Amino acid sequence: MSGTTLRYRLPLLAGLVVTGTAFQSPASHPRDSLLAAGIDLAAFQPAEGARRFEALALRDSLDTEAHWRAAIAWSEAASTLTAKPARARRDSLNARAEAHARRARALDRVGAWPAFALGLVLGNTALTRGIKARVRLAVEVRQLARSALAADSTHDGAHHLLGRWHAEVRRLSGFERLVAKTILGGGVFGQASWEEARAHLERAVALDSTRIFHRLDLAAVCLDLKDYTCAAAELQQVAELPERAAMDAEYKREGARLRARLKPPQD
Repeated sequence: MSGTTLRYRLPLLAGLVVTGTAFQSPASHPRDSLLAAGIDLAAFQPAEGARRFEALALRDSLDTEAHWRAAIAWSEAASTLTAKPARARRDSLNARAEAHARRARALDRVGAWPAFALGLVLGNTALTRGIKARVRLAVEVRQLARSALAADSTHDGAHHLLGRWHAEVRRLSGFERLVAKTILGGGVFGQASWEEARAHLERAVALDSTRIFHRLDLAAVCLDLKDYTCAAAELQQVAELPERAAMDAEYKREGARLRARLKPPQD
């Protein structure tokens, strides 16, 4: 896989979703108050939100929601650390995120959010690993995305995760896929298809049409498939949609770069 990484970076999809919590008076329900504070912060200040969720997890190690929210938030915070001097800090946050994600998954083996959170964390962690580890993690990411969708077929993040998995595998060269399948234990790579990549990303967009990253990755797949009309429409949305998460400004810049690659349809 020379020069190729399997990327699964997603925005903080959990930032505006609350599951299993009935918000009443914050004064009489400190757990709800701390959770609400974390949710308010997490979209644009993921590290600060993660600290709130982690505080809840430390209070109650069985709080599954606190663990998966902390995992997603720490992973999002790590994703913003791209400079070389920040590598150690990024790796530390990824490890922290994985610990929370695996704890959430151990506490709830059938829920959609724990499976999705672990898949997201492992996908982002794969960015920093060697080829063999990337293949191993990619196989696990696929399993987790499928598990999340089995629990909740309307989970837009899981559709995105699986759609991106298909796209990134298809972007490998034939030789790279062969090596991954036959030598590195990535037999499921043979099941990747552009049709599935597009279908899952289109479903993610349908489920949350204002999520910039859903549209950005769908546009990238449309470009891969030379469907320039689709790509142009999605990238126009990327440019116009309001920012909802910390990474959205960067996603908009990436959208502008992709627009520069657009070619007019051939008559």
